Amino acid sequence: MDIDENGGAGDVSSRQVQVRFVTKLKPPYKVPQASISIPANLTRFGLSALVNNLLQAANEDWNAEPFDFLIDGELVRMSLEEFLLAKGISAEKVLEIEYFKAVAPRKEEEPSLHDDWVSAVDGSNDGYILTGCYDGFGRIWRAAGICTHELDGHSGPVTSVCNVMPKAAESSIDQIVATASKDRTLRLWKFGVEESLDQPKKIRAFKILRGHTAAVQSIAAEPSGDMVCSGSWDCSVNLWNINASDSDGGLVSVKKRRKGGEDEEPQSEGEALTTLVGHTQCVSSVVWPQRGTIYSASWDHSVRRWDVETGKDSLNIFCGKAINCLDIGGESSALIAAGGSDPVIRIWDPRKPGTLSPIFQFSSHNSWISSCKWHRKSWFHLVSASYDGKVMLWDLRTAWPLAVIDTHKDKVLSADWWKHDSVISGGADSKLRISSGISVQ
Repeated sequence: MDIDENGGAGDVSSRQVQVRFVTKLKPPYKVPQASISIPANLTRFGLSALVNNLLQAANEDWNAEPFDFLIDGELVRMSLEEFLLAKGISAEKVLEIEYFKAVAPRKEEEPSLHDDWVSAVDGSNDGYILTGCYDGFGRIWRAAGICTHELDGHSGPVTSVCNVMPKAAESSIDQIVATASKDRTLRLWKFGVEESLDQPKKIRAFKILRGHTAAVQSIAAEPSGDMVCSGSWDCSVNLWNINASDSDGGLVSVKKRRKGGEDEEPQSEGEALTTLVGHTQCVSSVVWPQRGTIYSASWDHSVRRWDVETGKDSLNIFCGKAINCLDIGGESSALIAAGGSDPVIRIWDPRKPGTLSPIFQFSSHNSWISSCKWHRKSWFHLVSASYDGKVMLWDLRTAWPLAVIDTHKDKVLSADWWKHDSVISGGADSKLRISSGISVQ
């Protein structure tokens, strides 16, 4: 059977190649296994049209959708002919092409409005989105436009937020989150996820962490939820205890306030347990992927890996640019992704001895990178945000972005994955955006 370049059958003059389409998708996404002859000048869009035609032939109710294609583990981003030539693959044998749903948003939710810049987002809990804003508030969003809680207490812009995963919450609905601010403090908050609220409920922190001598720029929780770490403009990384009742956490005072005739929860203050010293500029991003290991990035152009027990750095990568964001993930949760004061996302593999050069560099943005996050279930996918106003989805198997989301009208300051199939982002347009229906496999 011959297929023309538009994905239909017909006479063609271009060179032909024999291909077999395979997929890990379940029916009704499977096409016949027989090899077919197709034009070598087909690109991924022609291949996608072809696969949709084959699926429609077997199911007349089929609704077309975009697909992406892998040959020998690499995404196709040129014509088949150019791809085979570039990779030195023979066009004489039957070419096996794997297809899967294209990684791109199918839906843009209504924006969730804030009163100022949305500087931080965290989508690590499927039940809600946590945001930080320059108006000094943290907020909990159950869905687009539905704010359930306002975290009231900071006296300066909130710069970073994170979910804390406690070993055992006091009840099944208690959740603990942490926020960091330009007011030099971190605050810990407790709320009930299952509370049904018509209006946002204002809550106050149960613990205030003081010790930084300048604005706090980034915060991350230890995986078990016992501790958090923070990076600051004072060039240090501080480690803090979570438990408000723990006497070993530098507990210095307890306050109790009456509100409406009822006693509120006590509010305690904590001091840092440990300080990691080595950076010479603002510590812009911290990540705590494993119990004994913290990663930090700085405007001093370095990424450092710290041993929590000894307080010493065991890895020091210089990239020549001030770094704004950092994340650990990818293959075996071992790859380092970072972005900063140029349009390039750099990825290192610290498992390769003696190689401190990036193994990947992505450069489709045209301004500073403000955020980068690995997908929590994939070795290949990450999301980035930039001052150019765009959010981009990436796959390590191609140098071009899979999708570009340009719904923000100003700088994008933060981005994350949510529920594994959505991307959330916050920007200088004072909006939280949710792009959903993203199929990542």
